[in-house]
Amino acid sequence: MSTIQYARKGSGEPVVLIHGIGHRRQAWGEVFDRLAESYDVVAVDLPGHGESPPPRKPYGFRPLSVAEQLEELFADLGLDRPHVVGNSLGGYLSLLLARRGSVASATVLSPGGFYTVLEGALGGGQLVALKLASYSPAPVLRLFARTPALRRLSQGSLYARTDTLDPELAYSDSLNLRRARGFAPFFLHLVGSRFEGDVVVPVTVAWAAKDRILFPHQAGRARTRLPAATHTSIPGAGHISMHDAPELVARIVVDQIEATSRRPDPRATVS
Repeated sequence: MSTIQYARKGSGEPVVLIHGIGHRRQAWGEVFDRLAESYDVVAVDLPGHGESPPPRKPYGFRPLSVAEQLEELFADLGLDRPHVVGNSLGGYLSLLLARRGSVASATVLSPGGFYTVLEGALGGGQLVALKLASYSPAPVLRLFARTPALRRLSQGSLYARTDTLDPELAYSDSLNLRRARGFAPFFLHLVGSRFEGDVVVPVTVAWAAKDRILFPHQAGRARTRLPAATHTSIPGAGHISMHDAPELVARIVVDQIEATSRRPDPRATVS
């Protein structure tokens, strides 16, 4: 039985939300509630993140292993090929699931796997800096979270709209990052990761136009490697586009689900 923790809400076609490295299921914010108005939505905490413990043996933090763990959770919850939505690391995992054909569709927001070594080092360096900063004393973290200018300084690499970021959420996210035992092993596996191969289900790639972790021009490589996918941009949004543009992100997800529902099931055979 899977040890991945999750929140679940709504009814209808199943949709699974997968956050990025160092984050937690609360990253989906309004998008979770918007989608739950029409779908059975499950937001997960990846292994070693949020409330999820590190994976049991023989599982590890390797991306393919985590894809298998997510498939195990799908089976536990009775989700038959759900739609998946992923951000950053979650986007990379969603593409792996789309390549394996264990999901109905994938919507990926600034996914990992399309950076050069240099770009990975630049974006990854910012994530490491955030991880190190999370070990600051709690009063310092609170000060940065509640002071607009300091919040922009500390969270600006993740969000374009730090002015609308709830101070308490920013503080608790820092504590979550501090405790995230999955950060280092995931980071080490992702440094040299490159997504290639054919996906066998419909995919939408949506890149945040102001992403400072996975830079927007990486969307060009995604277009080249995933020519059959739908490609779009999320104007004005930073890396955590679910916060910066929740209405647009939800619309992109719904469009992908509705388009997939109109397609014939690829597993169906002609008698």
